[in-house]
Amino acid sequence: MNDLGTVLITGGASGLGAATVDAVREAGGRPLVIDRVAPPSDVEHVVADLADSRAAEAAVGELAERAGGLDAVFTPAGTDACGMLGDVSTEDWDRVVKVNLIGTAAVVRAALPYLERSHGKVVTCASTLGVKAVSDATAYCASKFGVVGFSRALAAETAGRIGVTMLVPGGMHTAFFDDRDEKYKPPADAKLNDPRNVAQTVLFALRQPAGCEVREMVVCPSVESSWP
Repeated sequence: MNDLGTVLITGGASGLGAATVDAVREAGGRPLVIDRVAPPSDVEHVVADLADSRAAEAAVGELAERAGGLDAVFTPAGTDACGMLGDVSTEDWDRVVKVNLIGTAAVVRAALPYLERSHGKVVTCASTLGVKAVSDATAYCASKFGVVGFSRALAAETAGRIGVTMLVPGGMHTAFFDDRDEKYKPPADAKLNDPRNVAQTVLFALRQPAGCEVREMVVCPSVESSWP
């Protein structure tokens, strides 16, 4: 079992990010967190908004220097703005793309020098809605389709220097849906994944030996409506 080392996780205060923080810690690794709010657990972190690329880059640098480097980065932080294109405000629509796509790129860009020194790994977080488009989700689909393209280009660009895995998760039982209008929330009996199970797939990607990479992983409930 490979040592995970120091793993930077965006959105680590809740949801899949928090589940991965726990999984990394339980596996003997050192989790670091960037989030808009302080994590409830006692974990090293910097509070920053990923919609602000400069703030995101600065947070990566601060945590990496504090930890003496990075061995891996996982980027599950995300947001959405459900609704028809004409009904979603420009500010809300743009924020989704800034956080989900541009924020991901900013974090990875800032982490690259550290990861190249450690021959580390990146796990990006796309979505089944980065592969299958649906109505009332133009911002989210645009951002996650962008993460798919970014991840594949990053893997080509950094081949042999760092490992790159793209995670494509389906729906999970997290607070991600809490702020949505009722019509956009999963029904009470929805069969969604436990984020703790998805976190284990992240660890699986990070534990691959040097020269072996899991390029892409789709992880979803067996009855996921957005896959295939």
